[in-house]
Amino acid sequence: MPQPLVSVVIPAFNEESRIGSSLELILDYFDAREERFEVVVVDDGSSDRTVEAVEEVVRSHANGGVVRVVRNDGNRGKGYSVRRGMLEAIGLHGLLTDADLSTPIDEFPKLEAEVIRGGYDIAIGSRDIEGARVEVHQSSVRENSGKLYNIFVRLLTGFTFRDTQCGFKLFDLARKQDLFGRQLIERFGFDVELLMIAQRLGMSVKEVPVLWRHDSGSKVNFIRDGSRMLFDLLRVRWNGLLGRYR
Repeated sequence: MPQPLVSVVIPAFNEESRIGSSLELILDYFDAREERFEVVVVDDGSSDRTVEAVEEVVRSHANGGVVRVVRNDGNRGKGYSVRRGMLEAIGLHGLLTDADLSTPIDEFPKLEAEVIRGGYDIAIGSRDIEGARVEVHQSSVRENSGKLYNIFVRLLTGFTFRDTQCGFKLFDLARKQDLFGRQLIERFGFDVELLMIAQRLGMSVKEVPVLWRHDSGSKVNFIRDGSRMLFDLLRVRWNGLLGRYR
């Protein structure tokens, strides 16, 4: 069986209300392209009907057989779920997208142009560079806090990226074990960690402007998860200094 061009990896935790409609949009989009693809939904210990919602789409959709569900043994975190999904993916390239599709799936060609056609190893969606569009904003407190976090990222890592946290990224999976196999962060700091690992491996990364719409059902807690992200950022910096990503 030919290898899929793209594996779409969706980390999901208690996404019963959103995963079904998002999955339908993803399947319809890639079906229309007439290329081989797969979807890997990583259920991160959901306590609701997330898995059942996925299974309902699989049963009702003509091409539902391309969807696989991988279940974690409890709530391990988004970073763990992304790592597991990418390592289990069988496609040539791995698209990371959030279950709420805050960046619509039809923005995929912007990342595809840089990785599949342009030769970059990784393309990361960005809400904060020229050409990006934010149609539905977060609260001003959350939006400004996100920008402040990315300032800390640049100061501590030396990165020039303006937005490391957008949940829309495309990876060439030729070296997936080298990249995702080195992940140590299991929760929200994984984005910065992956970019740090990629830098250590000499992989090329392109930041790409995308469309983004904030979803009011976001699971991110500003106070709790914001403090964890800062702690994880310090961990990434420390791990880098100790050479743990080489």
